[in-house]
Amino acid sequence: MLNDQEKARRNKLIKYRELGVDPFGSKFVFTHSINEIKNNVSKNIYKINNDKTIEVSIAGRIRNIRFMGKASFFNIQDKLDSIQCYISVNDVNSKIYEIFKLADIGDIVGVKGFLMFTRLGELTIKVMEYTHLTKSLKPFPEKYHGLTNIDERYRHRYIDLIFNEKAKKNALMRPKIIREIQKFCDSLGFIEVETSVFSSIPGGADAKPFITHHNALNSDFYLRIATELPLKKLLIGGLEKVYEIGRLFRNEGIDSYHNPEFTTIELYQAYGDLTDMKKIVEDLINTVVKNIIGSEKINYGGKEISFLKPFKYISMSELIKKETGVDFNKNIDFNYACKLAKEHKIEINDEINSVGQIMNLFFENFCEKKIVQPTFVHTYPIEISPLTKKSKDPRFVDRFELFIDGQEFANAYTELNDPIEQKKRFIEQINNNKKDSIKEIDNDFLEAMEYGMPPSGGVGIGIDRLIMLLCNEKSIKEVILFPTMKKK
Repeated sequence: MLNDQEKARRNKLIKYRELGVDPFGSKFVFTHSINEIKNNVSKNIYKINNDKTIEVSIAGRIRNIRFMGKASFFNIQDKLDSIQCYISVNDVNSKIYEIFKLADIGDIVGVKGFLMFTRLGELTIKVMEYTHLTKSLKPFPEKYHGLTNIDERYRHRYIDLIFNEKAKKNALMRPKIIREIQKFCDSLGFIEVETSVFSSIPGGADAKPFITHHNALNSDFYLRIATELPLKKLLIGGLEKVYEIGRLFRNEGIDSYHNPEFTTIELYQAYGDLTDMKKIVEDLINTVVKNIIGSEKINYGGKEISFLKPFKYISMSELIKKETGVDFNKNIDFNYACKLAKEHKIEINDEINSVGQIMNLFFENFCEKKIVQPTFVHTYPIEISPLTKKSKDPRFVDRFELFIDGQEFANAYTELNDPIEQKKRFIEQINNNKKDSIKEIDNDFLEAMEYGMPPSGGVGIGIDRLIMLLCNEKSIKEVILFPTMKKK
């Protein structure tokens, strides 16, 4: 059912056509962006004397209109900025002015004219040519302040981008951050690659996958939950230094830090180890922050976070001992670990069957959220790291995660390259896993490993979370243009 405003806008379509105008027009060539015009004025490149010397043409969406008889003011918004326009029947002739009077807020138009200042000193385009380009058939939200309901903002991102300057800033910031990451990795000699989104077996992480069916092959496939295993195959193939920036898909919960589809970079270096990954992550994040923000310190949620190097580097067991007094470096059996968990009010469910898993619960319950400044937490229990090389103490592996303000941002390993040990770990993982995440071994990957995988370091970094950090946003939905939403 159309409301009165929608009916009025549709009725104008006939009037446009009667005046020889296509209400959904065609190509328009413009010479300037509004931001370019304003920058040139502020830098005194354009010297405006209201004498018709500086001619410009722009295209964009009408944000507001003040009809005033035979002359009117309106504002046009393009990708980055907006500017006032002045149109008079004396400058554009009566037919063009009649076309202009059919305009509504939201219409897309092109104008050509001269720069001037009004009596109040506002930079304005004096319109000499006015071209209607596209009729907006729906009125925008009341008072033109955009959508205030958060879910509606995400569902109607196009309106959000028109009226919400922060949303537009985030949208433009995202590609800049990704370009900086690419430039950094390329500068170190890494090769950017693309691997398949479809996988016959979900692998590389412990997560529940999305399942799809390929009709021609009459076979089920999984949307990838990680890019780790194919990238390691490329190391085996001799590419030595590879990375991929791409979407991953996990059929799990949604909250302010998790979306079912999200973007990561995974990076692998042959002949490297965890120490190389530490330096790469530290340098990468420091470089991106400096180049994007212009400082090594940022404000995030009211907290000052410093990315000055070096970042803090501390073991998981040391953190747990500091917060709880429990020392997991000691030889603790499973029953005693369960007793410690009960004493600290940590719930143990049926999926928990090892000391390492309980150690990780201690970290999650007592340590993780207290980390504010960038901190590498290293030396993880082997039970939660099936793809990682053992440390000197075989209960642990050479792995770190980078935490900032209580959230994980990166996960790195000295990669396991022994195919016999890898197969054993896969079998243990399947036997111990009571979720729907992993049901079979990736024998194709094991076969690749048997040809010889060089000693390697690898890391994954959550790009969405890094963008949240640099955009000062607390919800992942603010930095993904089209987050996953429940069907209305």
